[in-house]
Amino acid sequence: MSLEVFPVKATKKQGKFDLYNEIKKLVKENGIPLKEGDVLVISSKYISNSQGRILKHNSIKLSEKANEISGKFSINQKLSEVIVRESDIVFGGVSGFVITSSNNIMAPNAGIDKSNSKGRLILYPNNPYLIAEQIKRKFFLDYNLHVGIIIVDSRLMPARIGTSGVAIACSGIEPVSDRRATNDLDGNVLKVTFQAVADNLASIANHKMGEADELLPIAIIRESDAKLTDRKISSEETAIPYDQCVYVRGLKKQ
Repeated sequence: MSLEVFPVKATKKQGKFDLYNEIKKLVKENGIPLKEGDVLVISSKYISNSQGRILKHNSIKLSEKANEISGKFSINQKLSEVIVRESDIVFGGVSGFVITSSNNIMAPNAGIDKSNSKGRLILYPNNPYLIAEQIKRKFFLDYNLHVGIIIVDSRLMPARIGTSGVAIACSGIEPVSDRRATNDLDGNVLKVTFQAVADNLASIANHKMGEADELLPIAIIRESDAKLTDRKISSEETAIPYDQCVYVRGLKKQ
C-alpha cells in the first residue's frame, strides 16, 4: 500500500489541557481508527499550549542582553528577552531575526511563535522527547498498538523560500536510517549518508497540517515504512552540536 496522511481536525483550546486524552478524543471524533505502525505527528505549538508554555508581554522583565539584541537586530524588546532566556547561544542575525541554538535545535528567534496566540509568545514545549515517549506508551497500554510519535515544528531552511516541517522529538520509530556501506545507482559505496526519517515524515505531515487557521494540529501517517522501535530515542540521535554543523563551521571561516 502507498503512504497515506490523515489530518486530524481540532477545536481551539484555551489554557492547559490533558494532551493525551485530547489526542484520543480527536482521533475518535475524526473517525480515523489507529492501526499498528501508524505514526502520529503532533504540532509542537499544540503541545506547548497544553503545557501552558505561553507568555504574556506584560509578564516579561527586560535584561541588559535583551536590550542589546533588540537594538542591534530591530526586534521587540520583550521578544528579545524571551529569545535570550530560551537560547543556549545567539549566533547573529538580521533585522527582525536572530539565529539561535537551544538543546541542539537551531532556529530563528529560538523557535518562538507569535501566530495564533493573540499577541502572546508561544515557546517550545518542555521535555519533548519525554512527552513523545509517554504518548507512545499510553497508546500501547490502552490499545495494544505500536505507534510512532513525532513532534513537528515548521522551520526556515537555509537559502530556501518558505517553511518545512522538522521533527523536534520522536518516539516509537527509528529517527534516522544509516545508509553507509550501501551502494548508489552507480555502485559507489555511500560513506556519510544518513536518511532523516523523522524529519522527512514531519515535513510530509506538516504539508497537510498547514500553517495558518486550519486547526489541524495532528496528522496520522499510515504505511510510512518507518522502522518501529521500543527503545527510548534521545536528541543526540537526530541532531548534532552546533559547532559540528557544516553551515555554522563553514560560515565561521568566512
